[in-house]
Amino acid sequence: MFPLTYNKDLRRHIRSNLERFDPIPAHGAEKELKQAAVAVVIVGMGKNAKDAGSPDATGPAAMILTRRALTLRAHAGQWALPGGQMEAGETPEKTVLRELAEEVGLVLEPDAIIGHLDDYSTRSGFVMKPVVVWGGACVSLTPNPDEVSSIHRIPLSEFMREDAPILESIPESPHPVLLMPLGNNYIAAPTAAIIYQFREVAILGKTHSRVAHFEQPYFAWR
Repeated sequence: MFPLTYNKDLRRHIRSNLERFDPIPAHGAEKELKQAAVAVVIVGMGKNAKDAGSPDATGPAAMILTRRALTLRAHAGQWALPGGQMEAGETPEKTVLRELAEEVGLVLEPDAIIGHLDDYSTRSGFVMKPVVVWGGACVSLTPNPDEVSSIHRIPLSEFMREDAPILESIPESPHPVLLMPLGNNYIAAPTAAIIYQFREVAILGKTHSRVAHFEQPYFAWR
C-alpha cells in the first residue's frame, strides 16, 4: 500500500488515481433531489506548525470528519463530512470551499481541489457530490457551534483496516448497509460509503469501485 504520509508524494498519488477515475453523476429521478456537496479533506495531523499548508511537510495524513450539532433538526450528532446544500448558481467546488470556512474555519483556495468521487443519493432527499480537497499539513480548525459539535482528524490508516467495510443486512432494503469501522465503533453510510470509495479509488487505485448501491441504516432515512 502507498505510504499514508502527508506530503507531496501522497498528493500526487491521490490526484493521479482520481484523474483516472470517471465519476458517475446522479441520473434520472435523482436529479430532482436537493443538491449538496461534501468535502473529503486530507490534512496533516499537526495543528500549529509554521509550515501550515506546505506540500512537503511530513507526518500521518488524516481526513477531517465532524459530529453534527445536537441542535440540528436532521441527523443531529451523526458523523459527517464538511459540506452542505448547494446555493443557487454554485458549483460543488464553491460549495465545499464555502462550507469548510463556515463549518470548521478552514479557508482554502480553489487550487486545493484535487478531484471528485461519485454522486451518492441519500434516503433523506439529497444528492451528495463529494469533492476531494488537499487541506494543509498543519491547520487550525474551529467548529461552528450552530452546525458542528466537534471536529476530528482521523488518520487515513484507520480507514485501511482489514475489517473494513462492514456490510449488514436490514429488513427495509434488499441492499446491504455499508459501515466503516472507527475504533470500537463505526461510521454509517452515506458518509461511510464516500469514505470507502475514497479508500478504494484514491488510495488503492481501484478506479472501477462504485458505492451508490450500498444502503444506509434506517435511522439515516429521515
